[in-house]
Amino acid sequence: MKIYTKTGDKGKTSLFGGTRVPKHHIRIESYGTVDELNSHIGLLKDQPIDNKTKEFLIKIQDRLFTIGAILATDPQKAQLKNGKDRLNIPKISSMDIQDLEKAMDEMNEILPEMTHFILPGGNQSVSFCHIARCVCRRAERISTALYDIEAFDDEVLMYLNRLSDYLFVLARKLSKDLAAEEIEWIPKKS
Repeated sequence: MKIYTKTGDKGKTSLFGGTRVPKHHIRIESYGTVDELNSHIGLLKDQPIDNKTKEFLIKIQDRLFTIGAILATDPQKAQLKNGKDRLNIPKISSMDIQDLEKAMDEMNEILPEMTHFILPGGNQSVSFCHIARCVCRRAERISTALYDIEAFDDEVLMYLNRLSDYLFVLARKLSKDLAAEEIEWIPKKS
C-alpha cells in the first residue's frame, strides 16, 4: 500500500464514504485536531509515568481514533439502512465517558484541594499533559462548530469535554507523582 496517492495535490481530500471536500473544510480541521491530540497523548504516554496511567492513555488513544472516524465520515453516507449504520463506524458510549469520570474521581481522592488556578509546568511530563489538554479544548471547540453545521453523536462532544478535564486532573496527579511544584496563579494587583 502506497502512502502517497496524489489525489490531494489540488487541495481536496476524501471523507470516509468517498465525498471529496477541500482540505480546509471544518470537518477536516476537526478530525485533524483530534489526530494532533492523539499524537500529544502518545508523547505523554511515553513519559516516565505509572503503568496504569499509560494503559488508560492507550485506551484514550483508541477512543480518539473512533472519534476521528466519526468526524471523518460524511453523515449522508453513514445514514442508517435497515436499522444498521451503512459504514459500520464504531461509537463512543456513555461507558467511555464514565471511565474518564471514574479515573478523575480516583485521582482527585489523592490530590490536595485546588483553591486557585494553576500555572502549567513544573515538569516536562506535566507540561506535555497541559499541552494535550489545550489541544483537546481546541478539538472540542472545532468539533462543536462542526456539530452546529452537521450534527453527529452527542457523546463525541461529551467525551472531548470530559477528556480535557481528565487531562487537567492528570497533570495535577503527575505533579504529585513526580514531586513537581504546582504554582498557583494569584492575580497581581496593579
